[in-house]
Amino acid sequence: MNEFNEYVREVFSIAGDIVIRSMMGGYLVYLNGKLIGDIGDNELFLKRTSTSDRLLADSELRYPYEGSKTLMYVFDRFEDTALVLELLNGMYAELPEKKTVKAKRER
Repeated sequence: MNEFNEYVREVFSIAGDIVIRSMMGGYLVYLNGKLIGDIGDNELFLKRTSTSDRLLADSELRYPYEGSKTLMYVFDRFEDTALVLELLNGMYAELPEKKTVKAKRER
């Protein structure tokens, strides 16, 4: 894991358990088991929710990787602890629960 990913994990851990997983040349960022964003080329992209739309209205919206169909916020205000906490708590409440995968039955 690179230095930027560790920095994101350290700053965002004020809101809960942060897990960063390697995926398709980038990284997925989870808060308490819910996917909240992506990291690519040392930039953090956060999903759009009502909370992120309200708190990050002045932030840039971009696609996190080539071929993506989902616009996400580019986040760079790591030093604003109050914003990070309000943003992540709001996003967590609004994002859907993790889908459980049903085990295949033997025949």
